[in-house]
Amino acid sequence: MLKDSTGTPTEVEIASAGMPRVKAAIDALAAESSNVITLHAGDALTGTLYFNRAGEAGQADAALMNTVCFDAMAVGNHEFDKGDAGLKGFIDFLHADTCKTPVLSANVQFGESSPLHGTGLVNPSTIIERDGQRIGIVGLTIATKTKQSSSPDATTTFSDETEAAQAQIDALRADGIDKVIVLSHIGYHYDKDVIARLSGVDVVVGGDSHSLLGPDTLETYDVGSPEGPYPTRLTDKDGKQVCLVQAWEYTKVLGELKVSFDANGDVTACEGTPHVLLGETVTVGGAAPSPEDLVAFQADLAAAGYLRQQAPDAGAEAVLQPFKDKVEVYSQSEVALVTQELCRRRVPGTGGDTSNSSAACNAEGKVAQRGGDIQQLVAQAYLDMANDSYGGADIALQNGGGVRQPLNPGRITAAQVIEVLPFGNVLWRMEVTGVEVKAMIEDGMDAVFRTGGTTGPYPYAGGLRWDADRTQAKGNRASNLEVLDQATNTWLPLDETRTYRLFLLSFLAGGGDGYTTLGNVPTDRREDIGALDADVFQAYIDKQPRDPGTGLPVLNRVADDLYSTKSFTE
Repeated sequence: MLKDSTGTPTEVEIASAGMPRVKAAIDALAAESSNVITLHAGDALTGTLYFNRAGEAGQADAALMNTVCFDAMAVGNHEFDKGDAGLKGFIDFLHADTCKTPVLSANVQFGESSPLHGTGLVNPSTIIERDGQRIGIVGLTIATKTKQSSSPDATTTFSDETEAAQAQIDALRADGIDKVIVLSHIGYHYDKDVIARLSGVDVVVGGDSHSLLGPDTLETYDVGSPEGPYPTRLTDKDGKQVCLVQAWEYTKVLGELKVSFDANGDVTACEGTPHVLLGETVTVGGAAPSPEDLVAFQADLAAAGYLRQQAPDAGAEAVLQPFKDKVEVYSQSEVALVTQELCRRRVPGTGGDTSNSSAACNAEGKVAQRGGDIQQLVAQAYLDMANDSYGGADIALQNGGGVRQPLNPGRITAAQVIEVLPFGNVLWRMEVTGVEVKAMIEDGMDAVFRTGGTTGPYPYAGGLRWDADRTQAKGNRASNLEVLDQATNTWLPLDETRTYRLFLLSFLAGGGDGYTTLGNVPTDRREDIGALDADVFQAYIDKQPRDPGTGLPVLNRVADDLYSTKSFTE
């Protein structure tokens, strides 16, 4: 949202993010400063097509990181998504050229059977030098989350983050190093807790929680909602200043932090900018703005102080291009066979919402009674894959409007799968009470059926079902809620006193589409899994039985008893 020549806030389109922009911005900023250190806080490997469809797993990510040549990288939880062998393969790619970025984690212990055991490819800390000053960098990996929700080898363990960090800080201090950075992949709020228990840390560069930090005006410009200031100034257990930063997610922000020290190596000041990386072309409704508006838009961008229009680095783009070509080839490849149309219907009922399914689908009594087949299939896919690959869940949730296309009978390409879930939401797991489960379903239906409501929020769930009555008031529209007990494969009444594990989109976890109950769940009961929705759906497709003739996985509607809307009263 930028102001036009009349001062009116206007929605504009502008490209953003990407490692070629990161590379160009780092070079430009480094040319203006001295003693520059470049750091990567982990999760280079995430569930995108570039990770697992553009060559060997992690090859593209390593190649683009090497265009920057970071001084150090923390091991994130997603570095273990393909086990210890997957992490080793990534590091081998990362160290294939002259850069050889140090990969750090002070709290990981690789078991004897791990391909990383004894290799020295992952170290607790490293020491760099700037202007004659030695600087220690300590890595941290979120322990419980990595063990439970990623795929490290069974013999690989993770120790307490605070204890591991302090042991390394003490060792560095004993070696005469008086400037210490913790490169942390444990999350913004946990970072704050750990900092208060540490002694001798000066700067924490964090990751894991995808936290946007910066001024409140970030929200005014529709960038996002900041969780705190950039930098966040804290004190350690000795009362000494510590500067904490994090650079959001997916190369959208390049964080710049400037730190001053006294003769004892203590921090005297820190300031910084979360540079939001944007393209150079601004359009409105797909068209070029008037010259007067363009001047106003660019002035508004400059006035913000953190909206950085940045041309991508040509060399990094050249490195990226062969991987882009492979993704494009994959997108056109056939990945599934659909034998019966997977109807798309946002909301059950006979009137109004026919979405974009065929006339035959919309004439079916079932689709009017229970809603869209494709929405229900996506919700079931989340639940099944959560239990297969991401540490487990009892319930999954998908909003009806978040699924954009039906799947018609025939051979389906990877691009069509992405069109079903085009928004790039990552998946989260939350711990919610039975009371909150009931309230979230009521939230979703109220966002549809209240005066002025829209069709998009209607809830589809895996492992949860109910009877829906749109004629009732909020709080009474969902009744007879049941949860599928996975151990016995039986449906049991929702237990309001029990805590359930909920797998859902980040958009809904943040309270989007009217799901205010979910938005109010405390931080300690929410976990960013980080896998992309379309990629999880594709992984579910890959596990389906294959058609003998085509060799493609066959994608069917889920069984009737798994539909979350058991009945619908208009």
